Amino acid sequence: MDLEVRHLRALCAIADTGSLHRAARQLGVAQPSLSTQLRRIEQELGGALFVRARTGCRPTPLGRLVLSRARPLVAEMRSLVSEARAAATGDTELRVGSTASKALAGWLRRLRARGQDPTLHMNVSPNALLRMVADGQLDVAFVHEVEGCPLRIPEGLRLRVLIDREPQFVSLPADHPAAAHPVVHVRELADDRWMIDPTVDGEWDAVQRMFRAAGISPHVLHGDYHTAAALVATGEVVTVCQPTALSRPDTAVRRLHGDPLGVRLLLAARTETDLDGALPALEEAYRETAHQSAAYREWLEHETATATHAPALP
Repeated sequence: MDLEVRHLRALCAIADTGSLHRAARQLGVAQPSLSTQLRRIEQELGGALFVRARTGCRPTPLGRLVLSRARPLVAEMRSLVSEARAAATGDTELRVGSTASKALAGWLRRLRARGQDPTLHMNVSPNALLRMVADGQLDVAFVHEVEGCPLRIPEGLRLRVLIDREPQFVSLPADHPAAAHPVVHVRELADDRWMIDPTVDGEWDAVQRMFRAAGISPHVLHGDYHTAAALVATGEVVTVCQPTALSRPDTAVRRLHGDPLGVRLLLAARTETDLDGALPALEEAYRETAHQSAAYREWLEHETATATHAPALP
């Protein structure tokens, strides 16, 4: 049996889902057919590629070797098909992935103004978005890397750094005593309930490190940041937020003393051409958004005045 791209795609699906059942559903085939296909592939390659257990499938050493070569081939085939179709139809669609960002609307607007037709896929997981770019499902992804929690960068991706270290701020109810000051010490929030989204790669680990460094152990609720914003407005919680977030009549965005939380902002693509086509619009959008936020603008001015390592806005 000669190995084909469909066989490699099946191996990647089994590894990604950790289950023959889930992989079969993803591929749109019956599980017995996929099991038979896997046995034939293993016979062709001379060894077991996965260990089957009640908890699922995990790659053997041989499986990891094969997957390391299969993934780039599958991704390149997806790219070839996508680019060929675009060239044949004159399609200018740009498949954009992003974690949450206030700069997103301005970025998409600028891409359209440049003659591109962006579609958007949102995900709280930067690692998931990077995997989608590597697999050819997205053209570019705008993601953040939480300080101290490196992302898993798939082989072959190109990266551009938008901001090397963006500080993270805190969102408080407007009538919170700490909101009376432009800078808040984490210890001032020891008795508050915090809401953190643990599904954001690295977020919970970084916040826990911040709490330990401050010597506090506040009550923590887990939930998405849209819910957190609503609960801040009603005085229920405080939460970490991006410095580009805007204060409102019922909420206050403030800097954390010492800037204990930071992220690196990255744009990822498979080709330099895709990066060059998407980055200028993103830089303009981020600069515009940063200057609209009073708290972030004050932080930038303070850091520049004190000659510390303020990020150079693109």
